[in-house]
This record gives sequence, C-alpha cells and structure tokens, in this order.
Amino acid sequence: MGVEKMTKTEGEIKKVRVNGAAIAYRFDGPEGGRVVLMSNSLMSDHTMWDITVPALADRYRVLRYDTRGHGRSETTPGPYSIALLADDALALIDALEIRQAHVVGLSMGGMIAQQLGARFPERVLSLGLCDTASEMPPRSLWEERFAIASSRGTAGLVDSTIQRWFTAPFIARDPAAIERVRRMILSTGTEGYIACASAVRDMAQTTMLLRVKAPTLVLVGRQDPACTVEQATVLHRMIDRSELVVLEEAAHLSNIEQPQAFNAALRAFLDRVETALA
Repeated sequence: MGVEKMTKTEGEIKKVRVNGAAIAYRFDGPEGGRVVLMSNSLMSDHTMWDITVPALADRYRVLRYDTRGHGRSETTPGPYSIALLADDALALIDALEIRQAHVVGLSMGGMIAQQLGARFPERVLSLGLCDTASEMPPRSLWEERFAIASSRGTAGLVDSTIQRWFTAPFIARDPAAIERVRRMILSTGTEGYIACASAVRDMAQTTMLLRVKAPTLVLVGRQDPACTVEQATVLHRMIDRSELVVLEEAAHLSNIEQPQAFNAALRAFLDRVETALA
C-alpha cells in the first residue's frame, strides 16, 4: 500500500491505494492537531471545503479526500454502496495511521459519516452531519437523473443541480462561487456519478443511527430541498447526544452559501467536544 505524490503542480494532494481504489487526499493544519476528516457531496470533490478549512486549520489537522468516483480519486466499476464508501474512508485513515478523528460530511459525505459513526464508534470522536439524510426516496427521481447523465453526462444535470444546491438570491449575488461549483460538477465523470448516486438511492440507514454514540452536530440549510430540515430532524431525533442547527438563507451546500454561520457552528461544536475530551 504505497502513498504517492500525484504531480508537482497539485501541491499537497497525494494518493493512496486502499480498499481496491486509489484515493486522493490532502492535509491542512498543524501536524500535531486532532484530525478532522471531511467527506464531500455527490458531484463535488475535496475543494468544496476550501471555504471551511481556514476556520479549522489553526487548531485541527484537516484531512480532505475525494470520494471514490469523484475528483482525483479512482473510478472503479459501480454501483457502489454507502457501506463501501465508508470502508474507503476507514481504510484511508488506517493507511495514514490515524487512530481517531472528528468526521464531517455533507450530503453523500454525511451519509458516509453516519456509517462510520454507527459501525466504527471507537474511531469517531464526533460527527458533523451537514445537509444530509438517512434515506433518499423516491427511486424514480434517480432513474430520471441517470438517464440524463447517460445521454448527456453531468452537463445535463448541472443547471438543475445548482438551482437545488443554492437559493436564487445567492445564485444572483455570487456568480464567481457558482462558476466554481459548476466546474466542479462538470469535472465529475458520468460513471463515478451514477455509481455513487446509486449508493445514495439505495441507502436505508435510519435504524443504524441508534448505534451512533459520538457527540453529533446536525447542520442544515433552511431552504435545502435535497436534504430537508425534516430529514435533518430525523437524524437529530434518532441520534443520542446530537444537536440541530438550522442555517437561515441557505440551501444544500450551506457551507458555501452561508460560510460564516456554517463555520462558526462547526468550529464551536468541535471546540466543545475537544474541551470534553481534555
């Protein structure tokens, strides 16, 4: 299991082969800091956290990675399952000799985080479950998206995705941010998208939440149509020792739409957990 630098132009990004796939990752923050593992959403990559990392990296060792089938990580034949993607995350921290970590995930990343918290509680110091859910019906919605992706690639999904991920005022207010997200979506290959989206489609892990023992922050945008406040409330009610924070004027990628409020809530939560661990 070798760790290799990807290219000189990609700076600190490295790859490690774990669980049958080459996974791209990077670290930010002090080497002696407690690790915060961050998992990306569907049709994004580790750069979706660019605006979040500076709020953490003065104290925490932030470990970001690209989920299998996304970004610079390898796309293996699908379909995938959330359990497989969680096994990837666990294998990554194993390879990097990380015994325990805070785990933060948004949307699909939050689904992966739920699995880690339920199945590997001894490895998880806390969970940040952001704009995510434990089930994602209906199946017909995904079949329609798969048909579009198969014929037109993720380019066929980009406009509807952006409208779902952000409120209309933000789309009008920050075209530069929207363009960065657009490029991120378009960089996602069709095969990787369908493989991971199949995992989201088939997920059913509400009862699994009863096994989560780590302190948990459930964070959601008030206007999120993809993973709603109602779905976040299910997470909050099912997970003991959880707290729910609803961010106003934010949709699905709340960390990008309301970065100050998102970062403040996440940092305060992590610091409280750290104080309790001391």
